[in-house]
Amino acid sequence: MSTPDLLLAIGGGAALLAALLPGILARRAISLPLVYLIGGVLLFLLPIGLPEPDPVAHRVALEHITELCVVISLMGAGLAINRRAGLRGWATTWRLLGWGMPLTVAAVAAVALLLLGWPIGAALLLGAVLAPTDPVLASDVSVGEPVDAADADDEVRFSLTSEAGLNDGLAFPIVYAAIAVAAVGGVGWVSEWALVDVLYRTAAGVICGLLLGRLLGRLFFHAGEKKLRLAEHRDGFVALAATLLTYGLTELVHGYGFIAVFVTACTIRNAEHGHGYNNVLHGFVEQIERLLTAWLLLLLGGFVATGGLAALTWQGAAVGLLLVLVIRPVAGWLTQLGGAAGPRERIAISFFGVRGIGSLFYLAYALGQANFGVPAAELWAVVAFAVLTSVVLHGITATPIMDRLDTLRDGRPRDVDRAGG
Repeated sequence: MSTPDLLLAIGGGAALLAALLPGILARRAISLPLVYLIGGVLLFLLPIGLPEPDPVAHRVALEHITELCVVISLMGAGLAINRRAGLRGWATTWRLLGWGMPLTVAAVAAVALLLLGWPIGAALLLGAVLAPTDPVLASDVSVGEPVDAADADDEVRFSLTSEAGLNDGLAFPIVYAAIAVAAVGGVGWVSEWALVDVLYRTAAGVICGLLLGRLLGRLFFHAGEKKLRLAEHRDGFVALAATLLTYGLTELVHGYGFIAVFVTACTIRNAEHGHGYNNVLHGFVEQIERLLTAWLLLLLGGFVATGGLAALTWQGAAVGLLLVLVIRPVAGWLTQLGGAAGPRERIAISFFGVRGIGSLFYLAYALGQANFGVPAAELWAVVAFAVLTSVVLHGITATPIMDRLDTLRDGRPRDVDRAGG
């Protein structure tokens, strides 16, 4: 059996299922990512000669594939958000980013130091890698699609979507700090890190996102010539063009492309908030995201099936469980005290800190930059276990919990089919 032909057949089958399963799984207590994950485990257990997914050997390929998946997801998240950006309307988001994320990083790093005995650089890296809420796998608890109503997003879905849209980019300075600790040591790098990695690159990401978003929004909706007004042509692939253009240009000036893509998406959306072309753009991006996610989760399932967790110790498993069951929920709850969300909403926002593809990208990237004094296989095992725990736990609980919240708030479950991320 030809391996390339087999991979093409599996890839095509996964793509077909990515189109069929959302309708089948709607309103069921199992998420699309969880189905992909289980499918990957079963597929790689079959004696059909599939190559083993090895993130150490194929680190560069994994880095770029996960990078692409995340940036596409960020564009979809930004286009879907119906609230205009502001201090008050996004108050829960700012709390989660400003307080919840640093608390999560610090707690995970401390647990890694105490339980695993890792060097400071490796512990800090683990905290940075596992802190962000993932925009790819959080679709079961995110806003649905663009609608012409600024108040259409409930607090839970809005907060988790906007948090996921921004904290993937904001994790980068902490990853860079971990790399500096591992590669240089001491504190001589701190001033340059603060000026360049924190201030400049973050500001460059925001500014590039705003500028490109306004330019693209004007081109899409307000170009003087009708033939240049892309909203008239209703081509969905333009969203992919905007994603790649924004990410590439921002990275060329050494800004954070993840931040820029999300800001660009929000800016494009606000250029004509209620225009139907937003739905076209969002729909196309969501389909590409679903396809890439299906393939990546099949590989993650294959990683598990072929012994990828062999390097996992009970201490490493404890770190993953503590993150998902204790650290994120407690940090999320504390940062929302006195905020806009009610008690039930606070619990849901705190609990659904989904981990996923972004964590895999950051780890692949960091391992290409420095030696952290911990075997790469062990780092991958701990991070993969945390992601697996999140996919299973959140995949089973998302639909019933969100339906319950919708019923309590509106009197009936929200009639939205979640495509999965």
